Amino acid sequence: MIKKNITLLFVAVAAVLLASGMKAVATNDDVVTSEDKTKNMTTDLDNTTRVLLETTYGEIELALYNETPQHRDNFVKLVNEGAYDGVLFHRVINNFMIQTGDPDSKNATSDALLGSGGPGYDLPAEIVYPKLFHKRGALAAAREGDETNPERKSSGSQFYIVTGRRYSEYQLNVMLERLADQSKAMKFQTLALARYSEIEAMQAQGDTTALMNLQNELIKQTEEWYANNPVQFTQQQIDAYSTVGGTPHLDGTYTVFGEVVRGMDVVDKIQNVATGQNDRPIDDVRIIKAKILK
Repeated sequence: MIKKNITLLFVAVAAVLLASGMKAVATNDDVVTSEDKTKNMTTDLDNTTRVLLETTYGEIELALYNETPQHRDNFVKLVNEGAYDGVLFHRVINNFMIQTGDPDSKNATSDALLGSGGPGYDLPAEIVYPKLFHKRGALAAAREGDETNPERKSSGSQFYIVTGRRYSEYQLNVMLERLADQSKAMKFQTLALARYSEIEAMQAQGDTTALMNLQNELIKQTEEWYANNPVQFTQQQIDAYSTVGGTPHLDGTYTVFGEVVRGMDVVDKIQNVATGQNDRPIDDVRIIKAKILK
């Protein structure tokens, strides 16, 4: 399978048509609605900063991880500045996540296109994987896609809370296979781009033999790299995704910097609202006030 996928990617690179990564697919199966099972499954929550989001549907309490200090400190700064007071949950996808933090949403009209606003800066990625992952209730930073943001820098203000779904062992194994193919494809793409001038010259000369030899060389390098960098789920991830659920296909690509410690019932209410164009709730769902608890 990898040779077929890499061959297609090689052709894409040679034609300057690079494929993007796998997109999220949310389903309605096996939704978990329990309140407290998300606690203490990832990191020590003692001595963490706590933030309260007062929303139009109730209160959500967040713990900010000390393992991601830049995201923690930035979030605290924005809360103290009132940056989140009045913002909408502008993107809501059932059994996937709820997203907010766009300052342009505060006074947005019903037809406004939201999701591009921010404080005027990005944050460097703090991806502490696999320790911090996308279990149900995880708090993570939104960002632009890899095509325009290869460093995976986070939005300065936008964030999402994971709802996700629960996975069987078989489903997790299938996902691992897909993630492995994606990982190999991305590595091959990086290697091929580094040799692009050679590929371009071989194309210009019509040297298909040289192109195939280079392709095979890059396939070998990719397989050797993957042997030392396999995609795996820790037992902690397996336990979380098979019991409380989450969105494992996002792991290792977005910065997870906290989790919900109280109010997942409120998150569930928000994820179940009716939505319209661009997954925006038809009736506004808003953070009324955000404040630091400790």
